[in-house]
Amino acid sequence: QAELGKPMRNCYSLPGFDFAYGLYVPRRDGGVAEAIGHWDTVKPRIIKKIMPRDFITMNRGAVEAGCTTAREFALYHKFMDIRLKEEDGFPKARLAKMQNMTVGMPPRPPTPMFDLLQHRYKELWMEEQRAQTVVQRVEKKKLDKVRENHTASLRTPPPPVKEESFWHPSRFEKVEPHLSTFPDPDTRKKALSA
Repeated sequence: QAELGKPMRNCYSLPGFDFAYGLYVPRRDGGVAEAIGHWDTVKPRIIKKIMPRDFITMNRGAVEAGCTTAREFALYHKFMDIRLKEEDGFPKARLAKMQNMTVGMPPRPPTPMFDLLQHRYKELWMEEQRAQTVVQRVEKKKLDKVRENHTASLRTPPPPVKEESFWHPSRFEKVEPHLSTFPDPDTRKKALSA
């Protein structure tokens, strides 16, 4: 049985004090002397820059070759792959414009904290409500007037009738009518005078 207040002892025999636990990794570097004397140099990789396609030149060539349909244009683009030159690839002026350009929607203006702290929006809303109540009172007073009865409305003279003036271009003013539906000129004059 285990001793009181002590863990149970295991029955394995441990190696001596000179034993190193874990894997042995042999040293590959020679320390500071080797680092200073022998530099490990890495050859730089040459990455060939792939320029974007020059669609303007390709489309011009396709038109000169007689391509008319979209399929012919696609085939021409497939077989005649023309790329932009290094100096024409991306103009510096265009790149400078794009760096100063903001894409997308402009940001919202910041919330005026001073107006929020002073309850400015509440005051504006209260002023609007007061103006609406004044307008409603004026309209109510207009409706409260005594309405005229039918006899009173018949006594008032009717408003003058506005004469309609038909506008005609000046070239048609001197043209005589081609068709006369009146039996004689006297009846026409009587009709027009009425």
